[in-house]
Amino acid sequence: MKWLIALAVIWLVWRYMPRPARPKPAPRLPRDEADALAILDLPPGADVEAIRQAHRRLIGQVHPDRGGSADLTRRVNAARDLLLARRDA
Repeated sequence: MKWLIALAVIWLVWRYMPRPARPKPAPRLPRDEADALAILDLPPGADVEAIRQAHRRLIGQVHPDRGGSADLTRRVNAARDLLLARRDA
C-alpha cells in the first residue's frame, strides 16, 4: 500500500512540475520583394510613397502599443526596409 501512495506522490510531482517554456520560432522575415509586397499588401512596382503609406497603416494595427506584437512589427518594418532599399538602389 505504501508503494501505491509513493507512486501517486511521484506522479503528482511529475504532473504539476513546471516545464521550461518552448522557444518561439523567429518571425518569418521577407526574403524577397514578392514577400515584402505581400506583407505590405502592395502591387508590384509600388512607389516609395505607397510603401510608406502602407507601412504607416499596418504599423498602426500591429504595433505592440496598440495591441499587436513585436514579431509582427518586426516583419512589417523588415518588409518596408527591403522595399525602400531596392527603390533607392
